Amino acid sequence: MAEITATPATPTDASTGRTAGAACAPQLPQAAQDFLKALANPGRQQIMLLFAQGAELSVNQVAERSGISQSAASQQLALLRRGGIVTSRRDGKEVLYRGDRDSVGRILGDLQGYLKFCC
Repeated sequence: MAEITATPATPTDASTGRTAGAACAPQLPQAAQDFLKALANPGRQQIMLLFAQGAELSVNQVAERSGISQSAASQQLALLRRGGIVTSRRDGKEVLYRGDRDSVGRILGDLQGYLKFCC
């Protein structure tokens, strides 16, 4: 799990240990930021569902099933991969994508820690 740090701008409350009188400003890990960005787009959410049953798909298959161009599918898959939602492997000339449950679990743990720290 990534470490979450904060830089309090004001003294901390002795009873809670949290910053007194100001919103907490923890640093959300970059992987969690990329994850949230990947989830923010309805088109990428639809693409994610293609991998729900453990499917392994090429860019062309994602494009066909999503009704988007190969170029758009490639760009969306790159953002999903950067967000830790899918992983890829090369099979000859083809790149195959699949959901990355382990990565998603780690990032969700980081988000949970962030929310516990801040809220």
